[in-house]
Amino acid sequence: MKVLVTGVKGQLGYDVVKELESRGHEAVGLDIDEMDITDEAAVNKVIHEVAPGAVIHCAAWTAVDKAEQFPDKVYEVNALGAKYIAEACKHLKAKMVFISTDYVFEGVGNVPYKPDDERKGLSVYGKTKTVGEDFVRKALDEHYIVRITWAFGVNGGNFVKTMLRLADSGKTELNVVNDQIGSPTYTKDLARLLVDMAETDKYGTYHATNEGYCSCYEFACEIFRQAGRNIKVNPVTTEEYLKMVPQQARRPLNSRLDKSKLAANGFRPLPTWQDALKRYLKEIDG
Repeated sequence: MKVLVTGVKGQLGYDVVKELESRGHEAVGLDIDEMDITDEAAVNKVIHEVAPGAVIHCAAWTAVDKAEQFPDKVYEVNALGAKYIAEACKHLKAKMVFISTDYVFEGVGNVPYKPDDERKGLSVYGKTKTVGEDFVRKALDEHYIVRITWAFGVNGGNFVKTMLRLADSGKTELNVVNDQIGSPTYTKDLARLLVDMAETDKYGTYHATNEGYCSCYEFACEIFRQAGRNIKVNPVTTEEYLKMVPQQARRPLNSRLDKSKLAANGFRPLPTWQDALKRYLKEIDG
């Protein structure tokens, strides 16, 4: 199968291409230099030239705070970009995997969100990804919408790398929020699942993360424990943290996602986030 992957310079796109190639698929990885997803004509031209059987659309505006300053631009990337790709896929009769986010939910309470729960994004990022989902659903029946949380991978910046950088910069103490709960997700594990999906016709909206939940504080503590860094981590509330480090975008406190639909459709769950972290640290150290 020939598969076009957008956002190949990012964490997830990079790992998806590697996973596709490891299975013998023909992977065509593109980034903004090869195809600007906000340019409808360019999207149509490139996708029709490549003529893939599937598109795994990883490209997105993911700088959550900066998104608040440029809502129109973020809408072009996260919403219109998805629309143009979905419409091109429909014309070619290609399937599409669209990567979405827990930020489409309000993030209240402590019950894991199901794929069909009401979406009420708090930020420009969350709202534009919601519209992107709707565009994909409207344009194309042969789609997978896959919501993920707290991604970390070898090719790009992420929470794990930030924590290690702060520890190695000589800091002996850090404040990390303990009331934002989610699932750290290794893009290498996620890439395997996305390719599993693309090889089937079990279309629909899914939640996909590594198994288990934790707070950002608990995640930071486990990073330092596994990496052998001796640094004190102070748990603080989001409200306390915002007084110290003002942020522009509102973040969901509850990013728990219900992943039971994966097993119900025969997809293999991802390993625990602790196991994923262990393998990831080994990968970036090697």
